[in-house]
Amino acid sequence: MSDGPPIVAIDGPAGTGKSTAARALAARLDLPYLDTGAMYRALGLLALERGIDADDRAAAARLAAEADLALRRTSSGATEVLLEGEAVDARIRRPEVGEWTSRLAVHPEVRARLVELQRAFVRRHGGVLEGRDIGTRVVPETPYKFFLDAVPGVRARRRIGELRASGLAVDEVAVERELAERDARDRSRPESPLRPAADAIVVDTTGLTIEEVVDRLERLTRERAAAAGRAGTRERGERREEEP
Repeated sequence: MSDGPPIVAIDGPAGTGKSTAARALAARLDLPYLDTGAMYRALGLLALERGIDADDRAAAARLAAEADLALRRTSSGATEVLLEGEAVDARIRRPEVGEWTSRLAVHPEVRARLVELQRAFVRRHGGVLEGRDIGTRVVPETPYKFFLDAVPGVRARRRIGELRASGLAVDEVAVERELAERDARDRSRPESPLRPAADAIVVDTTGLTIEEVVDRLERLTRERAAAAGRAGTRERGERREEEP
C-alpha cells in the first residue's frame, strides 16, 4: 500500500453494509479491522447495566473516564472490544443497547475518550475502521476515506436481517423507528455529527451487493495508494534535483 501502517476510514449510518464491507476489505488489504461502534456499544451496555441515565452528561463523562475498556487483536486479524477484561460482542447487539449507546455518544467527553483509544491503536497497527466520525474526527489525516449510504427502506431491511441472523426477536416497526431516531441524533449532534469528510468518496450501496461494495472500496483504495506513491516519488526526485 504505502510507507507506514495504512488507515482506511469507512463512515455511514446503520444498515449501509459498512461493518461487513469493512471486515472484508481489511482481509483483502491484510489490515486489522476495527468496529468503533462496538466500543460505544460496550460503554452503552455498561451504562444500561448500571442504571446510568444516558442523557446525563456528567454521569456519562464519569463512566467514560472510569470504564475499563481495551482493544485486543484476535488470531483472525479482527479487533475485539474488552469491557472489564471480557469480550462483549454477543451482549452489545441488542436494540436497547443501541438506543442507549446513541444517546450516550452525543456527549463530548465520551467521544474524546474513545477517540483516544482508537487513534492509539491504528497509529500503531494501521487498519480499516468503520463508524460515524472516522474520517472527520478520528483519523482526518488519512487519504483513504469512504462514506457509505443507502435509502432508508433498504437500510431498515438490512438491519432487520442482521438482527434475525443473530437469533434476536425483531419488531420491524421498532427497528425502523430506532434507525430514524438515531439518524436524526447522529446528524444533528454538535460533537462530531454524522457527515462525509470533505475528501471522502461517497458510495451509495442501495443497489449493490456486499461483494460489489468491497470490490469498489478495494479498487479505490489501491488507486489512491498508487497515486500517493507516484506523488512521493516525484517529490523525492525534485528534492534530489534541488540539492547542490
